[in-house]
Amino acid sequence: MCVAYVVVTIATIAANAAIAVADLAGARFVLANSAEVGLPRSWIPPLGWLKAAGAAGLTLGLLGLRPLGIAAAAGLVLFFLGAVIAHIRARVFHNIAFPGAYLALAIGSFTLAVTQ
Repeated sequence: MCVAYVVVTIATIAANAAIAVADLAGARFVLANSAEVGLPRSWIPPLGWLKAAGAAGLTLGLLGLRPLGIAAAAGLVLFFLGAVIAHIRARVFHNIAFPGAYLALAIGSFTLAVTQ
């Protein structure tokens, strides 16, 4: 197993687990950012569970269930691509680096998982 794959995937797991907890706890910054891009408040918990599922899938991928890890990484790429698009559509650029960073981590995890 490649060291880069492990490091990037663990970083992706940690980032997604942390933001999933923030989503599920209804953190103020999550509510404010979601409102800025026009995301209904009722969508936040289900989206938090999707992020948690992505982190869990990546974890299982590291533990040997490679196809599940690849699928989780692909799902997170699509998820955060949607988040970046939502920021662009709403013209909310001051904090677009956050979904962009999550997208970059997901792309890195996906690319490294596929090439293993």
